[in-house]
Amino acid sequence: MAADVYAQRGYGAITLGFGAKPGLVVVDFQRGFTDPAFPMGGAAMVDRAVQNTIPLIRAAKAAGLPVIACVNAYDSPRAAPHWKIAAVKDFAPGSPEAELDPRIAAENPDVVLVKSAPSIFFATPAAAILTRERVDSVIVAGCITSGCVRASVNDCFSLGFRTFVAEDCVGDHDPESHAVNLRDVGRRYADIIDSATAIAEIHRWRARNQPD
Repeated sequence: MAADVYAQRGYGAITLGFGAKPGLVVVDFQRGFTDPAFPMGGAAMVDRAVQNTIPLIRAAKAAGLPVIACVNAYDSPRAAPHWKIAAVKDFAPGSPEAELDPRIAAENPDVVLVKSAPSIFFATPAAAILTRERVDSVIVAGCITSGCVRASVNDCFSLGFRTFVAEDCVGDHDPESHAVNLRDVGRRYADIIDSATAIAEIHRWRARNQPD
């Protein structure tokens, strides 16, 4: 019913479609969120997202497209914003919680940024790097869907990029929160796709720009 109410008012009426060149951002696949040894780690949906992101990174790198990953970390408690999540304050540079998930690290993202706010774009060079690479279409992967992924989507949209969320490459602690937030950004800011669609677009771009 709620979706119908939004649709009646024109939300989600436009499909963005990919532009001239895609790029990939991978948000917060760090051990503090992926490793069950830590308070916020081990969610099944996040593990699924990590596994599905690996072939997406491989496709992007094989095509020569930029892959930017990030982790959340703070040099000191004063460097952190006013989180309501106690465990986040333990994310110090060099700590196990702030390490990239080994599966993502093994894929060697082109850039790994350390951020101090939810969005990969806030006070980082992510947007400048993508602009320098002439990227106009950004595929978003990572966690947590309702938190740092959503914040990154909002900023990606606000910076003027065509924004795409690969649903099976993002994850949350709560499947309902995952679904609600994706539905919401899908009405307003982004096309919600899957990893297969993203990889197919990367292959199309590669075929157009790197002919045999």
